[in-house]
Amino acid sequence: MKSLKVALLQLLPENTLEGNLHKGIVNLKRAKEMGADIALFPEMWSTGYTIPEAAADLEAKAVPADSEFVNSFGQLAESLDMAICITFLERYAPSPRNTLCVFDRFGKRILTYAKVHTCDFSEECRLTAGDDFSIADLDTVQGSVRIGAMIGYDREFPESARILMLKGAEIILVPNACPMEINRLSQLRARAYENMLGIATVNYPLGQPDCNGHSTAFDGMAYRACEPGSRDTLIVEAGEREGIYLADFPMDEIREYRKSEVHGNAYRHPQKYTLLTAETIEEPFIRKDYRK
Repeated sequence: MKSLKVALLQLLPENTLEGNLHKGIVNLKRAKEMGADIALFPEMWSTGYTIPEAAADLEAKAVPADSEFVNSFGQLAESLDMAICITFLERYAPSPRNTLCVFDRFGKRILTYAKVHTCDFSEECRLTAGDDFSIADLDTVQGSVRIGAMIGYDREFPESARILMLKGAEIILVPNACPMEINRLSQLRARAYENMLGIATVNYPLGQPDCNGHSTAFDGMAYRACEPGSRDTLIVEAGEREGIYLADFPMDEIREYRKSEVHGNAYRHPQKYTLLTAETIEEPFIRKDYRK
């Protein structure tokens, strides 16, 4: 696989579920015309990352994973011969989840992931957190690639990307909804570098509250034989405006790089990391709103 093209759909949401479905369909067709193999929406596209405070309103905003809204994107994936990663507020017990679903180019649902690190210090305290990180083998026109997913705040924990790498992920897809400033961008650059994999992140553009665009993709390759010294792993960084931004991952190069470089799982000593699984939390990290 020489190339894998991921369309970052940096779009402003509409005010209704129907509006987001229609706008999503229009822009997916544009992404296909641009040559995308995979198209990725920002976090919780079904609501535009709106999380009502009242339980009844929150439930009313949520849609089942097999709803017409979600399934419509599966049908479109088949008709476009393009993988689609749709994000939505999922109806779930005891409370809704922040969820991503990946349909392959045949319209088959191959991955469903619910955000593990919910922002419990904010609105997401009303959501049910996911309990694992998922990967899947995605069949694209260019060939097969192993994908994984994180959502928003997940990227701030090295463990998220590390687990996905250990499970075999080559590309991590990251829907997002927050200001992407230098520190958050640095986190994504680090996750790609230390795990030797690609990371594609899509954010809402400026105009969506608390968002500023700057969707990015990093290929994780710090060195190239044809280039002196180290290199920036950034493939693309969008500006603040609404638009579709295409990230072209050189998969053959990434795979060769992973066979010879020193990061990822090449020289780890997991037997010495037992403290990482300890559940004790001490000051200054104790928070009253923390949920297991």
